[in-house]
Amino acid sequence: MDTNRGATPENDYLAAHTDVVKRVLDRQPADEYLYDLAELFKVFGDSTRIRILYALFESELCVGDMAQLLSLSPSAVSHQLKILKDAKLVKFRRDGKIIFYALDDDHVRTILSMGMEHVEE
Repeated sequence: MDTNRGATPENDYLAAHTDVVKRVLDRQPADEYLYDLAELFKVFGDSTRIRILYALFESELCVGDMAQLLSLSPSAVSHQLKILKDAKLVKFRRDGKIIFYALDDDHVRTILSMGMEHVEE
């Protein structure tokens, strides 16, 4: 019985495309940037935060508006907004005693749009 059928020695895999591997490695961002990118995507991994971002996609809102809109407590909204602010996904402005939140920039809008386009395919 041939136990090697279809098998290729490990060295063949390593040596076959060293030029491609080197080129890809040379173009990889620094590990710290890859770590930061992974952390950013973790923030998108919570449906409550996604709901908040989509609400802000439509309009600038205060915590009370978001709490009512999303059927959440103001403290739950505030907790999630802190995470979104720390990730630089939302910004805020004060108008008297009220703080209004908005998407930080067009990059956030693009990420949301592209993500939705991908899941709707």
